[in-house]
Amino acid sequence: MDRQTVELTALAFQTLVTALLALVYYGLWRRRGRPYDGSWAVAWTMYVLRLGFISAYIHTRHEFWLFLHQLATGGTALLLLYAALQFSRSLRWREAYLWFIGFIVAESWVLVFGLHNFMLGGLSSSLLLSAVTLWTGVVFWRYRRRQPSGGATLLAWTFTLWGLHHLDYPLLRPLGTGVLFGVFADVLFIAATAVGALFLVVASDRRVLESRSAQLEQLTRLLLTAQEDERRRIARELHDEAGQVLTAVKIDLDLKGLREQGELVGRALGQVRDLSNLLRPTALDDLGLLPALRAMMEDFGMRTRIHTEFESHGELPSLTPDQKVAVYRVVQEALTNVARHAGASRVAVRIAHDDGSIDLRIHDNGRGPEGRVTPNLGLLGMQERVTALGGRIEVGRDTAGGFRIDVRIPAVVPA
Repeated sequence: MDRQTVELTALAFQTLVTALLALVYYGLWRRRGRPYDGSWAVAWTMYVLRLGFISAYIHTRHEFWLFLHQLATGGTALLLLYAALQFSRSLRWREAYLWFIGFIVAESWVLVFGLHNFMLGGLSSSLLLSAVTLWTGVVFWRYRRRQPSGGATLLAWTFTLWGLHHLDYPLLRPLGTGVLFGVFADVLFIAATAVGALFLVVASDRRVLESRSAQLEQLTRLLLTAQEDERRRIARELHDEAGQVLTAVKIDLDLKGLREQGELVGRALGQVRDLSNLLRPTALDDLGLLPALRAMMEDFGMRTRIHTEFESHGELPSLTPDQKVAVYRVVQEALTNVARHAGASRVAVRIAHDDGSIDLRIHDNGRGPEGRVTPNLGLLGMQERVTALGGRIEVGRDTAGGFRIDVRIPAVVPA
């Protein structure tokens, strides 16, 4: 196999690797719609054409292919730089950038068809490619200072070293000399660029996900606060308005001797008071969390005939209103689920302060769910309240039988 065939085979391998890289970025662009992914895809496609043109020149020695190679070299360099600026600074296309394209076309034409000097053409092409590649490295070094990451570091070093490597073109590869060395080095740089860019994509997506998660948590807290405010307002309206009206009607009926009608109004008044207390328990605001929980457990036991046990170990720290409401609502929803679904005869609630956190366990002796626990609306509501306060919740069958809910909430609300 002669030298030309070896060099063309090496260039073909480099072309294949670069084409695969272009396809990867094209897929990212189709999936994510980010402009810089599309620019990188076009840049690497242009690089594939550049390799094809130089291969055609080595095979035919026709200056036309050298002219196209010069054009593709300049286009690749500018596209890689433009993609880097799009990624780091959200740069947008401007018509003024067409002057760069015109400059590359004019320079390539003069060097190839005007001067007919391969060495001068190779030198100018190498200097242009090296300068723009080094500039791209500077872009990623600056981006790394703003957003430190392994991907930015890898890309910054890769483009810096690649830019220096481009300077060996006029020294080691005049008229095709050293093609194998150049192909080997370029393939390594291309692979490093691919890995670094993919790391950057993952890091960028992770930051976006973290930002959206933080926004979702904030929105959840606002919704829960608005929900409690609305419950408090409705409970106050029921107690102050409907409750007072029904009380007045009952007194009037009792004075007139209409005992049966008065009892009906009395039952309606009791239901209004129960509903008001369910929406916003007065004990929670007036007496505190532990008395409110005890009162709820006693009322639950009387209404359902389910034996209840309540334990509190140690003094609870000073809790915020959101923390008190979250614990109260979790117990309230858990007791509702016990009454509706568990078929239990006993339910126990234990709350304690341990290692800077509030530990809550709700356990019943019911049948519990079969197999994997599927979150329902009530469990999802509990989870939203707990996670909004930086806590965690675990649900499942207990080893001793029945169903359990374990909640751990930091005593201090995360910033």
